[in-house]
Amino acid sequence: MIQSSSSPSALTPAIPGATSKSFLALAMGGFGIGMTEFVIMGLLPNVAHHLNITIPEAGHVISSYALGVVVGAPLLTVLGAKYSAKNLLLFLMALFTLFNGVSALATDYYSLMLFRFMAGLPHGAYFGVGAVVASRLAKPGKEASAVASMLTGLTIANVVGVPLGTYVGVRFGWQWAFVMVAVVGLATTMALKSWIPAIPKNPTASFKSEFKIFRNFNLWICIVITAIGFGGFFAWISYIAPLLTDVTKVSPEMIPLWMVLAGVGMTAGIIFGGKLADRFSALKAAIALMTAMMLMLILSSLLAEYQVATFVMVFLTGMFAMAQCPPVQMLLIQNSQGGEMLGSSLGQACFNVGNSLGAFLGGLPLVIGYSYAAPTLVGAMMSLVGIVFAFILMKRVSGWFWVR
Repeated sequence: MIQSSSSPSALTPAIPGATSKSFLALAMGGFGIGMTEFVIMGLLPNVAHHLNITIPEAGHVISSYALGVVVGAPLLTVLGAKYSAKNLLLFLMALFTLFNGVSALATDYYSLMLFRFMAGLPHGAYFGVGAVVASRLAKPGKEASAVASMLTGLTIANVVGVPLGTYVGVRFGWQWAFVMVAVVGLATTMALKSWIPAIPKNPTASFKSEFKIFRNFNLWICIVITAIGFGGFFAWISYIAPLLTDVTKVSPEMIPLWMVLAGVGMTAGIIFGGKLADRFSALKAAIALMTAMMLMLILSSLLAEYQVATFVMVFLTGMFAMAQCPPVQMLLIQNSQGGEMLGSSLGQACFNVGNSLGAFLGGLPLVIGYSYAAPTLVGAMMSLVGIVFAFILMKRVSGWFWVR
């Protein structure tokens, strides 16, 4: 029977001197990252018009940022392994601030592509390092809730930051949205410096030692769970606008309000998922939440024609989708002994892989003529795959579901 640590505190000692401001500083970074990742989606027509390119070409800017996330998550985490986690967080947020600021200065398609790629590099590494720091700042038994507190910044960005940034970008020019993000990044850097306590360096950390985590087969199972299981969420969210307009018959002008509803559900889900993982262990919580997510996706597809039912399902689907994040992040940390920051940073890379997979697989039924309710069922099947692999991990770790 293969054992796996059930708590990150078992892997690394707690850090003294943490306060509520420490978690606020980490969440501020999550807010800025969430804002820059999603605000561009509502500004594509403005970017395309200003740079004299097509909207599909402007969409490449989103892909460029996502590629930066996938490349930067492991690369910057490994390169910074020898440094204090606090100093690494400061460096990552400084990079984030710089390249979001210069994104506002882009004068053509190619420079914007480059700057967005560079802005994406610190994204995954920040969340990876921040999750480990949050878990070490937490009280014993509250590690997953601490990680959730950092991730709330990401979801609150979708409720407040993205709509505000979109409004400012449309009203005054898309560049000002990135200026706003840079200001958030600067404020976060100052908050991290002031409110995160000193964190000692890991004297044994090295490029070679970090990569030893990939010898752990359980980590690969966690990667599959994250990329495919959570990818079901993206099969739903990628096509939610045409689903609402074509199937549910929601007015296009009302779509932003429905997206805010999804964002509120996501924020509630992050908090709920953290508490559930602390109460029942990360793996049990992940299985329960992926199962709930699969059921929500099935119901969302079956009830898509009914506005009241869909209104409820948008909230619940967003909630159970993001509730998976804290336990999944904890699973990556727990199964990366000796390289927790690298393992944790893989979460964001996997989420972006899931984003691509969900959007691609969800679009296949549309190509052959099915309605916009079909991608949601594809998402349910992806969640089912994640559940199967989670049970495989449960069997490898404990042999029995009810063993903590």
